[in-house]
Amino acid sequence: DTIEYTAMFSEYGDIVSIDDVMSMLHIGRSAVYSLLRNQSIKNVMIARKYIIPKKSVIRFLEETTT
Repeated sequence: DTIEYTAMFSEYGDIVSIDDVMSMLHIGRSAVYSLLRNQSIKNVMIARKYIIPKKSVIRFLEETTT
């Protein structure tokens, strides 16, 4: 599964933005913020900005689809 998701999201960089996550998961902005706040998608906040590793989005998909 990881290989499939990695290929599917190859156009995105290693660190993704809120807009990228919205596009990757086909969800709205408030849903992305909710997933980030409850750490469903692992992230780090630096200077009030979310740093979201693409691997965290892939891991979230793997955990929720199995």
